[in-house]
Amino acid sequence: MGQEIERLLGRLWGSGAQGGRLDLEASEMAIRSSMHQLGGSLLEKVLNADGGGYVGQEVDCGQGHRARWVDFRRKEIVTVLAPVQVERAYYHCRDCGGGVIPKDRDLDVVGSGFSPGVRRLLGRVGSQESFQQGRQDLEELADIRVTAKQVERVAERLGQQVEALRVEELAPVRSGQVIVLKTIPKLYIAYDGTGVPVVARETEGRAGKQGPQAKTREAKLGCVFTQTRLDEDGQPQRDAGSTSYVGAIETAEAFGRRIYREAVRRGLEQAQRVVVLGDGAVWIWKIAEEHFPAAIQIVDLYHARQHLAELAQRVYGPASPQWKTWVAARYRELDASQVEKVRGAIFGLKTRDQGVQQGIERERKYFETNAERMRYAEFRHQGLFVGSGVVEAGCKTIIGHRLKQSGMHWTVRGANAIIALRCLNLSGLWEQFWENRASA
Repeated sequence: MGQEIERLLGRLWGSGAQGGRLDLEASEMAIRSSMHQLGGSLLEKVLNADGGGYVGQEVDCGQGHRARWVDFRRKEIVTVLAPVQVERAYYHCRDCGGGVIPKDRDLDVVGSGFSPGVRRLLGRVGSQESFQQGRQDLEELADIRVTAKQVERVAERLGQQVEALRVEELAPVRSGQVIVLKTIPKLYIAYDGTGVPVVARETEGRAGKQGPQAKTREAKLGCVFTQTRLDEDGQPQRDAGSTSYVGAIETAEAFGRRIYREAVRRGLEQAQRVVVLGDGAVWIWKIAEEHFPAAIQIVDLYHARQHLAELAQRVYGPASPQWKTWVAARYRELDASQVEKVRGAIFGLKTRDQGVQQGIERERKYFETNAERMRYAEFRHQGLFVGSGVVEAGCKTIIGHRLKQSGMHWTVRGANAIIALRCLNLSGLWEQFWENRASA
């Protein structure tokens, strides 16, 4: 190995030197590539030191039958060092009609030409940026050469594994096998929806807001976090590192089960107080009533204010100073939990425009339906959050920044895989997932 390094340095000095000076960038990249090749050669010898993983003339096929040894077969595996050739004992099950390769299972490369380390990197870049950009970054930063399609496929497969493992982890909690003793003073559950651009076949038969066919599907995102204290000004403080996320493009019913499972995982049964935060959409409160019936329900204050501001501008016109005066008075009433006064002021608005009049009626019903969820003075007195900014920021970070870039159109399956990976990462569970996945 020492002689190979000396020869490499000699070549570098001969080809990289310019006027007696060494091209440092060219040299370090060449050395990195050579070290990867050297490491790959060493790894290949280690992987083939077991005689191809031969474990006898017969093995269990996994379906209760016996598979017989046929021969040894080679497979190229792309590793974080370099592509390597691995010798594996191949067995065939006559009853199942399929092959069995125990070594592939031991190396965690069943059905894949990428090592676990490479798949981890593919999942990371695939969840953070476009697949093409991820491919380029892997080549530039890690000297790993793959296609954008390979990044996509591996990221999607990992996202599906994330989903399966996270559901599996909850089984002991639901069956009562896990006892959590820690008491949680306040547990918050917030969720919202945002559109994701999808391919045409994913919206077949779905009417769009601005056309005969929809161009997006709604992704629902939820977060769970805890609060144990107030700051010096008496404002609630979210516990550092306590926020976890879940999400998917799915029905409200399916998402209700998803956010409930996450709340259980985070200690729903140990929480002294549970708060559900939302923007006032009907599906949000249906989930709350079904899965969190004892929770305090709070409509996000800033959504309530937005409803008032948009209504006032429609009634008075955006150029009129009167709408600002009207809205300022309503804000003060909201802050004082005087929702009845807000409804009365809305009812008192007059217009000859039929469309605007319908808007007035909708808003009156909105504030009437959500009145008990808008007692902001009382909620603040109890030291509770009255805004759902955490989940709204999550919608932008998890979904908007990755799935809503210009020109992107997703399948539901692909989008859900990336959402799963991004939720996992932002929840601080990336390392835990890899540990659990390896043990599984």
